[in-house]
Parts: sequence; C-alpha cells; structure tokens
Amino acid sequence: MNPKSIAGRRTTHYTITPHHPEAHLFRVTCAVDDPDPSGQAFRLPAWIPGSYMIREFARNIVTLRAECDGHPVAAEKLDKHTWRVVPRRGAQRLVLDYEVYAWDLSVRAAHLDPTHGFFNGPSVFLAVLGREHEPCLVDIRRPEGRAHAGWKVATTLAPAYGEKGAARVGGFGLYRADDYDELIDHPVEMGHFIHAQFEAAGVRHEIALTGRHDCDTARLCADLAKICAWQIELFGRPAPVERYLFLAMIVGDGYGGLEHRASTALLASRKGLPWVGMEGLPEGYQSFLGLCSHEYFHTWNVKRIKPAAFTPYDLAVENHTRLLWLFEGFTSYYDDLAMVRSGVIGVGDYLALLGKTISNVLRGSGRLKQSVAESSFDAWTKYYRQDENAPNAIVSYYAKGALIGLALDLRLRKASRGRRSLDDVMRLLWQRHGQTGAGVEEEGIFDLVAEVAAQDASDGGRGLAAWLRRTVDGTVDLPLARELAAFGIEFRAEAANSAPTLGIKLAGSNGEARIATVFDDGPAQRAGLSAGDVLIALDGLRVQADGLEALLARRKAGDCIEVHAFRRDELMRFSVAVAPPPADSVKLALRPRVASAVRALRKGWLGA
Repeated sequence: MNPKSIAGRRTTHYTITPHHPEAHLFRVTCAVDDPDPSGQAFRLPAWIPGSYMIREFARNIVTLRAECDGHPVAAEKLDKHTWRVVPRRGAQRLVLDYEVYAWDLSVRAAHLDPTHGFFNGPSVFLAVLGREHEPCLVDIRRPEGRAHAGWKVATTLAPAYGEKGAARVGGFGLYRADDYDELIDHPVEMGHFIHAQFEAAGVRHEIALTGRHDCDTARLCADLAKICAWQIELFGRPAPVERYLFLAMIVGDGYGGLEHRASTALLASRKGLPWVGMEGLPEGYQSFLGLCSHEYFHTWNVKRIKPAAFTPYDLAVENHTRLLWLFEGFTSYYDDLAMVRSGVIGVGDYLALLGKTISNVLRGSGRLKQSVAESSFDAWTKYYRQDENAPNAIVSYYAKGALIGLALDLRLRKASRGRRSLDDVMRLLWQRHGQTGAGVEEEGIFDLVAEVAAQDASDGGRGLAAWLRRTVDGTVDLPLARELAAFGIEFRAEAANSAPTLGIKLAGSNGEARIATVFDDGPAQRAGLSAGDVLIALDGLRVQADGLEALLARRKAGDCIEVHAFRRDELMRFSVAVAPPPADSVKLALRPRVASAVRALRKGWLGA
C-alpha cells in the first residue's frame, strides 16, 4: 500500500487486526514514509476526550518493535507513552508493530474476545508526532478463522474510496481520516450485532446493538427519531453530520456513554431496552433513552462547541477548564427536556426525572463546599476519582449544572414572557463557536447570556450574567421552588421513607451490610462508624443490607441503638442515636389551576 496515495499527500498508514481474540490482543501497525532522520517520535494519548481522567492507555501495549525498510531497528521509550525510533540512514519507510491488550468493557478503551471487538482510537493508534495533521489510512482486518467469517463492522469512519482494498460501509477493509484527530474520534465495533436505521430531519441514523437482548428495534428507532429530530431543529438545519451511529454494548448491568463527532459508544443494561409488546415507558427504558439523548446533544455541545482549553486537545496531559457545568451540565438538562418536548415522554414523567435530579444534588453536602466551577476544574482528580467521602466533598457538575441550566432557562423565559430562553443561548453558542471552531473562553458564556437577556432587561443583561457567575462560583442552593412556582409547578420536599436514619449509604454484596459512605454530621459519623465497616448487628439482632431499613423502622428518632460492626478483622461496638429521615426527596407536580399567562409560559417550556 502506498502511504502517499491520498491525493498525493504524505499519509500515515495503520492496520489493526484482532490478532488473538482469546488473549484479548489487537495487533496494530503504524507505517510512515520519510521518517525524521534524527529520530521519529510516536505517542499514545493518555486520555480520551469526554472522559476527564488520565487513563494511561500505553500501559496496555504488550509488545512493540520497529523496522526500517524491512530491517529491525531499536525503539527507545522516552516516557510513559512516548517512543522514538532513529531510522537507518536513507530509510524510506518506518513501521511500528505492536500488540494492545484489550479487556476493558467500557466506552473508553478497547475490548476483544471471540464474540466481538471494540476499540476507541486513542487506546490503540499511536500518533506520529509532527504529523498529526496529515491524512491517515487504516486497514481494519477480520480475525482469522471460520468462526469469524460472518463478522461485520460498525463505524462512522469513511471508507477509503478510490484506494485498493477500500472498505464498504459495514465491512472490513481500508478506511480514511483527514488527520489523526479524526482518526481517533470514530470508535469501531466488529462482530455479530443487530443493525437498525432510521431517518431524522433528513439525516441517516443507525444503531448497532451488540450482546444478547430482545430489543424491539422498531420501537427504539421510532423514539430515537423523535429525540434526534427535535435536537437538530433546536440548533437548526443542516445537522453537522450526514450520518450518525449509536454503538451499544448490551450487558446484564451497565450504564455509560461517550460522545464522538458522528457517533456515540454506549454501555447499557438489557433490561433498559424496549421489548415487543411493552406498554408505556418503564424506568429502565427512560434511562436508556436519556443516555442516548445526552450523548446525541454532545454532537453540538462539546464536540463542536468547545471550551477554548480544548482547542486543540492536548492528549498527553490534563486540559483544565472551569466550564464543564456548561458543557456537561447543560447537556444533562437538555437530555431529558428533549424527550418531553419531542413527545417521547409525558410531562409527568419529565417532572419525576427532574425531581430525582434535584434530590440527588440535595443529598450531598459537598454542594455546600465545592462550586460547579471548581468541580469542573478538578474533574481530573476529584469527580472522576471519587472515593467514599465524595458526597461530603464534591458536587456533580453534571447534576447541579443541569439545575443551573434549568434556573437560567426559567429566568430567561419569565423575564421575556416566553420570547427568549436557554435555547437562544445554545443557538448563539452554535453560531459563534460551533460553526466557527472558536473555543468558548472561560468568561465567554456570561457575555452571551447577557446578550440574550439584554433584549428584555434595562441593565443590558448584566444582572442575569452576574447572577449566573455568582451561582457557578458559589455554593448556595438554587431557589428552585420559587423558580418553578412561576411556571405552575408545585415543589414538595419530603422524606423518602418514614424510618429513622443512621446517616449512611450501604454498598453490600451477597447481603453484606458494608458501609460505602458515612454522611457528614449524621448519627453514624458522630458515633465513630466509618466507610468500609461491615454492620453485623443492631441491638443484638443480625443485620443484612436488605434488612436494615426494616430494623430501623421499629425505632423512632432519638433512640439510641447498639451497633456491632467489623472494621477490617476487628469487632467494634458503637452507640448510635438515630435521626429523623431527611426531607431530601423532591416531588414535582403541575398545579391544576393557574393563570393563562403561567400556562403559556409552562407550555413554551415543556411543550404541549
């Protein structure tokens, strides 16, 4: 294969083969022409965009060797993820040949066994330093053996039409990318999977479902079509993609997603998929649709509207920004909102989902200590590396960011009597940043909000922008009851159950009542219990995870109970005064009789 074959331009040529599926090994080659005679450097990313933690993908490279014009040469490792090869004098072609261990069943890295293969580019493709902006060809090969003869490929990489061995859509063969950044932004699934497709707002959408399931794909396509069409119309046609792919790995218990420029990789529970004859929208299916909606919204917000800190990405180190509350939080606001506005779920379902989000934020005292701007900046070391104390120390820029988006949306709608909303801010972000490629500066969002609000404010929108800045930099709870009341929504906070509480969260397995978290200023913390302790007995009665609430229901707030627990291998005794259950479960409901102006505001927000 001639690496210069893309319109005469120098091209990096990769191959990737499921070399040994039983051992979970991909074999990858990276070939370059005219290597740097002083030493050609190669580097594997340390993280993948959208997942803000250093992953150290290079740790999965098992073997690596280099050849120049067919002769072995030394590959020197310079640091944890960088290699350098000094080519032979006059060398025309340098090839790295390496194996990657792929046994990470997630949306971030690579997974391979005899049933399927999946990979994200950052975890398998070494970058040729200094040549990241040159075109790339990648030959995706089928594993050997009759058992794999029926395998297919699902990816949004473009087939290398015009090249010898070019792949057909859905087949093995040669694909192309304009540069390294594009190469690693199209995950690949291979194996036996169910394929379905639908059209939304003139765009072809596809779904590839891997794993055992009984999904009603017609129902899934119909619901996703409504959500995708609504999002496209929100930002305006044409959509930024001509084809979009949902790649879903279906497992017994799993949840996660990662956005890409024209696709998303999903990990989902099979009980969250619709089945033929299913009535209504069970909670698991709502959750799966919300995940799909979230990742699809990222097609605009994150993949094209980006923080300035991400333009371009530096995949060797952390890229800090204080704006993830905007990019992940506002996306989290719109994921469920898109479902109700598109008619996939009802208003009651949406209010239940919104109530859960509010409840989740209120249950963590970390919201009173860390702002969403700080949470965004510290995502690399705190949010993505949570420990047993996380609810007491951090706030989710996803969840509280969504609530900030809600409050901002409601304030814009109320001030303008429904003429303006957060939708206008998102469209302005798309026009100024998504369509131009200019990153959003750390203070840029406040100027845009002021610009939208200025049309209905005597202060030029500065007051609303200042409120937003105080909110994202502060730790005060949002006045959501008051904001929602203006739209005819009743806000009620109550206890999730009537039993008194120890102030703990359990993470038991096989019935074991192991403490996962001890909440700040609760009975357990005051008594000296700690995360990791295993509860054995309450007042002399054996306790298991599923029986704790029943035992506590027989007590009343203020009662002192004797708790026996193991800490490591030591049996310990504690005297705990149980507390009233906290009123941290929020229920939202439509007020049946409201003024016509309020009803109009509510309809503009939630749809029909």
